Amino acid sequence: MTARTLVYVIVALIVGAVGGILGFVWTVGGTGEASAPISAPTLDINAIPTLNPTQAFAAVTQVADLSSQVTDLQATIEALSAAQSTADAEQPTPEPTAEAAAAAAVEAPAAERSLYRIDAASSLVTFALQEDLRGVRTDVIGQTTEVAGDIVIDFGNPASSQVGTIRINARTLATDNEFRNRALRSEILRTSSDDYEFIDFEPTAINGLPATVAVGETYTFDVVGNLTVVGVTNEVTFTAQVTIASADQITGTATTNINYGDWGIAIPNAPGVANVTPDVTLTLDFTADQVPA
Repeated sequence: MTARTLVYVIVALIVGAVGGILGFVWTVGGTGEASAPISAPTLDINAIPTLNPTQAFAAVTQVADLSSQVTDLQATIEALSAAQSTADAEQPTPEPTAEAAAAAAVEAPAAERSLYRIDAASSLVTFALQEDLRGVRTDVIGQTTEVAGDIVIDFGNPASSQVGTIRINARTLATDNEFRNRALRSEILRTSSDDYEFIDFEPTAINGLPATVAVGETYTFDVVGNLTVVGVTNEVTFTAQVTIASADQITGTATTNINYGDWGIAIPNAPGVANVTPDVTLTLDFTADQVPA
């Protein structure tokens, strides 16, 4: 065998091997279609969660503040009542008018706890990292709207508000490169397997909740919980910014940075791809609508 022939054989073997790998990735990666409509475990609006130490301290502080305010208000009410009694004794009591009767008819207050459910059609999950693609530093952005979860806001006692399990269909994550998408599904996140189709974030604590909340306001706080990817679970903290857009709808963004190696995820060798950053930014932009009681 001549040297030239040997070179041809080696090149053919390399091309064949690379072609086989690429073919495997393309075939196993599948189409990225979800196995079922996205859904997540629902919250019970009547269930009051057990507060973590940070939340419990905040709740105790709120109760103490409210008790002080109630005491002050009671003293004010008693003083006003005494003054009104004196004034009433000095003049005859007028007959109530129809207008006064109508003004006295007060509508029953709405429930203080409201349940909101994420609207997948108006929400977006994004991961972001960087890589060298054919020698060019490139931002890699993957996105999906397949996300679900419940949020309970307690307007009377914000410290007992809840965030339910947030579920993402990772199989539907897509970037601007179809081969990369298939590599995500076949080798990186392995979501072509039904065992790893979903990513779950299960909150365990909410820190930094305000003492009061109101429609039209925006609040920033942290949500601590367990993030499960490819069957591996680690604790992460999302920084959330939530706006109570109306009594019927809330919007918000939650962001965290992770190192995918902590979940045992590895980036396979691929032609033209190098220097993939180990850290990933995860972002959830969501709209959640109130669930009728």
